[in-house]
Order: sequence, then structure tokens, then C-alpha cells
Amino acid sequence: MTGNKYVITFGLWLTVTFGAQAQKPVEYVDPFIGTTNFSVCNPGAVCPNGLMSVVPFNVMGSDLNVYDKDARWWSAPYEFNNKYFTGFAHVTLSGVGCPELGTLLLMPTAGALDVDYRHYGSTYSGEQAVPGYYANKLDKYGIKCEVTSTLRSSIERFTFRKGQGNILLNIGDGLTNEVGGMVKRVSDTEIEGFRLLGTFCYNSQAVFSMYFVMRVNKQPTETGYWKKQPTMTGVKGQWDTDNGKYKLYKHYGREMAGNEIGYYFSFDCAESEQIEVQMGISFVSIANARENLTAEHLPSTSTTCGEKPITSGTRR
Repeated sequence: MTGNKYVITFGLWLTVTFGAQAQKPVEYVDPFIGTTNFSVCNPGAVCPNGLMSVVPFNVMGSDLNVYDKDARWWSAPYEFNNKYFTGFAHVTLSGVGCPELGTLLLMPTAGALDVDYRHYGSTYSGEQAVPGYYANKLDKYGIKCEVTSTLRSSIERFTFRKGQGNILLNIGDGLTNEVGGMVKRVSDTEIEGFRLLGTFCYNSQAVFSMYFVMRVNKQPTETGYWKKQPTMTGVKGQWDTDNGKYKLYKHYGREMAGNEIGYYFSFDCAESEQIEVQMGISFVSIANARENLTAEHLPSTSTTCGEKPITSGTRR
């Protein structure tokens, strides 16, 4: 009886407090709380109890960042004071003390293709975050980024300037201390694969896979893989023009596996053209990731959790 009484009293307090005001309770939420001072939270888009989260990743690649994931103990994909953005991570932990997850880094760029995150990253401005929605503008490219989530998938919309636009999926980098993954071209507009994750708090045997299916809603002009090549010395190194570099695979169409791999889509964009990306994930299989994506993005069933939802036009 005592427990029920407290529940009823608290519910009445919520009704009186918020019912008398124009704002809804969700409008009091500030996703940026806890994103600095080592609170290691993030402002990414996530549904209540959702598996998918879409989180700005700004903890690698530049001296502009105060807190770098490779320079100190760091366990969050985002820090409010950092300035260098290298993509959106899919599925993260918030408020934890050890590095884990924070991979499948999706990054829009413009102009000539460059797949080295130390080069393609950008400062950003105009950050916005409300429950279930995050947006910013990439200063280097003038690209507006908007992301939201469903329970097991995401919708991301990028508004490009006129010219070449690129969407990069970096499968090699992230917060996790584990390495390795695979990506496979399914069609011109769809890829699938997995990323190996784990070793939370350096438990070396606690590893697992996260599977994904990703789709774009525009026919690309070019697609391909990349993979970081090992550094070789002597004659062998002299003969290899990609020695120690990120090698582009523009004419290879099967699967690619390794530690520092990725996939790119390039597009011919009109001014202010919007390109959408959908990604479904699963910890069970690629087939389950595809089922999650398809089920949550049918025209009759797609519902995001954002206060500013992204309404997808083309369904594939």
C-alpha cells in the first residue's frame, strides 16, 4: 500500500506540475546534460529502451579535440568541448566507464573522395538535440546532418550542396578495443556486414558481433570499398603504390574483411538535395538486421522517436 501511495502521489505531482504549463514533460529534457566533465553521456538520438542509437562521434582524428580516445582513458563517443567530427556512431553506451561499441561510423563529405578520417573529418556548428533527434552542420562541406532512430534502426538525412557528395561507412574505427569486420555489396544502394566488438574493460575474451544492413535512397554514381594497407619496406614497398595507405577498391564487388575497412557511395547532387540513409542492426544475424530494417521502415509502420522526426520519402 505504501509503495502504491507514493506512485499515485508522484503521478499526481506530474499532472499538476506539467499539466498547468504549455510544455510537455519531454520538452524539459536537455540531451547535452552529462556530455562534459567526464560524465561520458551523449546527445545522440535513441528511443526509450531502444537498441539503436545514432550518436555524433568527435573523439578521434585531430588536435582540435581536447579529449581523444587514443590519447587517454576515454569511454564516450562524444565530448561537448571537442570540435572535430568524424561521423555518426551506431549503437553506443551512455554514462559508462569503459570503452565499448561506438562503431559503424557514417560520415557525409563533399568533393573529391578521401577515406582517411584524419582528412575527411570536419568542425561543425548549429548543434541541436532533443529526445530522439540530433542535427548539426559540417563547416568544411556545408552539409546539414539530421539523424533519428527507431527501436532497432535509424534514419539519417544529409542535405548536400551542388556537386559530388559522398557517404562513407567506416567499419574499422570506433570506441571498442576489438578490431575486425566485414562488409558486402548487395546492390547499388544496399550493403550488409558485421563488426566485431567487445573486450569491455579489457576483458579480452568478451567479444561478440554486431550485424548491419544499410541502404541509401539515391542511385550512386560510384561505389566501392577501402582497406588500409600494411607498411612494407624495401623493393616490395617501392612497387606498391598503396603502401601504408588507404587503398580504394572501385571494381571489386564481393565481400571485404579486415581491420581497417570501409565502404563508400558517391553521388551527383543538386543544390540542397537530400539523401537519406537507413540502417538496421542485430546482435543475432544479418538476416535479422534486414528484418528489423524492413519492418521498421515500411510506409505504414515507420515511426521514429524524435521530437523533430525525419519523415522518409522513398522506401526501399
